[in-house]
Amino acid sequence: MGCGLRGAKPKAFTIAMTDPFALFAEWMELARASEPNDPDAMAFASVDARGRPSVRIVLLRRLGPDGFAFFTNLDSRKGRELAANPYGALAMHWKSLRKQVRAEGPVEQVDDSEADEYFASRSRASQIGAWASDQSRPLDSRELFEQRYRETCARFEGVDVPRPPRWSGLRLKPEQIEFWDDRPHRLHERRLFTRSADGWAESLLYP
Repeated sequence: MGCGLRGAKPKAFTIAMTDPFALFAEWMELARASEPNDPDAMAFASVDARGRPSVRIVLLRRLGPDGFAFFTNLDSRKGRELAANPYGALAMHWKSLRKQVRAEGPVEQVDDSEADEYFASRSRASQIGAWASDQSRPLDSRELFEQRYRETCARFEGVDVPRPPRWSGLRLKPEQIEFWDDRPHRLHERRLFTRSADGWAESLLYP
């Protein structure tokens, strides 16, 4: 039996200073064209005071040189955990592309103007839902939540819905970003970008 690399798409590689966000933007555009649902969905992990991790799916809503941002109730489980331990990790997997991206780094709250801008862009029903939900807290019944939703609708009838005071955005500022690209025979390509004082250094990892 042979062990040739035909189809494995080998490439020459040179360590270089590179912008991982430009590569991420390319992959995101491919994902928007090929993923059947939520190409911006990412698994986001935080850690509680006992060092126990938790993970959930959130939606990437802002991307730039400062990092990856999503929006949430700051009193949710992830909000409380990140307030106590402001460090997180995320993973995005695009099954249709056979690609994934991982990132790790400190997490900080976005400023009020950015949170206001994004909240104003949401549908009115989603805005009202943010007021009606005590995210991650115990709920006695679905009927209670729907009642709170109706009461909130009435409260803001005829006026713009303001951003709740404990609803904002959180941004992971990556110290490292890994791009995983599928290759035949599990000879995958893993490119690691590590932040340095001069920008980003690129290297490879074994698959």
